[in-house]
Amino acid sequence: MAAATAAASRERLRLWLRLLAATNEMERALRRRLRDEFDTTLPRFDVMAALDAAEGGLSMSELSRRLMVTNGNTTVLVDALEKEGRVRRSVSPSDRRSYTVELTESGRKAFGRMAAVHADWVCDLLGGIADHDAAHLSRLLHDARLAIQAGADPTQEAHV
Repeated sequence: MAAATAAASRERLRLWLRLLAATNEMERALRRRLRDEFDTTLPRFDVMAALDAAEGGLSMSELSRRLMVTNGNTTVLVDALEKEGRVRRSVSPSDRRSYTVELTESGRKAFGRMAAVHADWVCDLLGGIADHDAAHLSRLLHDARLAIQAGADPTQEAHV
């Protein structure tokens, strides 16, 4: 029985390393393409994506939380995007000590172009995976995320 457990353990470790390697390859390709085609970075793209999805903008702290980065990192990214005219910061109407960040009209248009091309890149990069395999892998990774969440903190419900 111990041999079976050791083999399963090795297989899970191999799975983790393959997930990490695939993620790193995908990120590397997307970073390069965003830099070459749009002269931007993946973190800036992520900020714009979060703001595009949020009606009325986000507070700096909410943006940091959604991006899973520090407030300091978010400030640096927002500063750069503000200089480019892609986002604007305004004092929050509900808390004068806080700022709300939102895409400008030119930022929304630029992000729309980038997002469409980005989606094509993702499809292209994953194009070697058959449709049925991609759907199956997506379901398995969703289940894995839920299992990881449950195992990381058993007192918390997994977020679907």
